Amino acid sequence: MDTVTIPKEARPARRKPESLAKIKLAARKLFVERGYHATRPQDIAREAALGHGTFYLHYEDKRACFLAFVEDARTELQHYVDMRVGAGSGSLEHTIAASLNAIYDYSESHPGVLGAAMTDEAVIDAEGVQAVPLLVRWGRDWAEHVRRSVEAGTAAPIYDADIIGQAILGAIHQVGSEGYRSRRRRQDLVDNLTRFLVRALKP
Repeated sequence: MDTVTIPKEARPARRKPESLAKIKLAARKLFVERGYHATRPQDIAREAALGHGTFYLHYEDKRACFLAFVEDARTELQHYVDMRVGAGSGSLEHTIAASLNAIYDYSESHPGVLGAAMTDEAVIDAEGVQAVPLLVRWGRDWAEHVRRSVEAGTAAPIYDADIIGQAILGAIHQVGSEGYRSRRRRQDLVDNLTRFLVRALKP
């Protein structure tokens, strides 16, 4: 019987998307449970039930994998924010309150993810190429909110939006951390911080 040789280009593609999904899921689990430093590439591959070498088909090193995890968390959170902010009036008060609720919703639905993702990239950098920390990037997002509010006439044009964006993010981060520690009611956190920021920003 003649054997039929299947041309290389016609053979099924290697299941890279499937292995990448497994690697991402395993990395997320271990970064949340163990933290960056206690997680090794071989641990991630083992958790994903894949060979050690498979990890390096997708990521150059653990740092690249961690930064991908951070970016995924940022994208997921942004989706939460966009869904809630986009559904309302567009007022400054609505934007702030909806954003705060989105952050708390995400944190409750994905326990530990934001804490792990906010690990300072400067701490994990071994090559002198520092990524922009996640908190700084979120501060820049808030700066854009401030700029849009100024353009709409709902925020006073007396501030440097970049500075205020970082200040807002710092307030959210600190209030959230202390609120969790002291077991404050979530709605109290949202209401008080919203009123404070709206009063500070309004013309």
